[in-house]
Amino acid sequence: MNNGEQKRRIFKYNLSFYYKSTIIYFIVLILYGVIRGEFVEDSFVLITRDPILYFLALIVIVSVASLLYNLFRNMYIEISDEGIVFADRFHSKGYKIDQVKKIRFSRQGRTINSPAFRTAKIKVNARVRPLIIRFSDYENQDELLLRFEELKATIEKRNV
Repeated sequence: MNNGEQKRRIFKYNLSFYYKSTIIYFIVLILYGVIRGEFVEDSFVLITRDPILYFLALIVIVSVASLLYNLFRNMYIEISDEGIVFADRFHSKGYKIDQVKKIRFSRQGRTINSPAFRTAKIKVNARVRPLIIRFSDYENQDELLLRFEELKATIEKRNV
């Protein structure tokens, strides 16, 4: 397997939600501060004893901390012909194809054919509960879905 194909089989955790929420919370904090502030004799005075301002600042701090934490963790899924590896910066957990009993795909909610809300439930011999993967949580979700469908076909051939 060449390097280019190996890179395509690694799917990083999608951080766009964290980026968007941090930006939105920061904008709301700034807008609230501007609207709530007072203009006195052509100068702007920010009201610092406002509990809502403190609450919004706390939300922004928590949002930035969660973004930095997830950036630091660097989570990803690696799918190869031998199996699946769930990894991050600190540890990784791999399951070989022989350990996987079955893979089942499902949809969430009222979506008809939208791949955005599709999930995969992976039943592994060593685990009581199945592993649940939301494809929308990872970058290049269409390619990830395709890889899981290939893996499911391989497992079904092995079981027959």
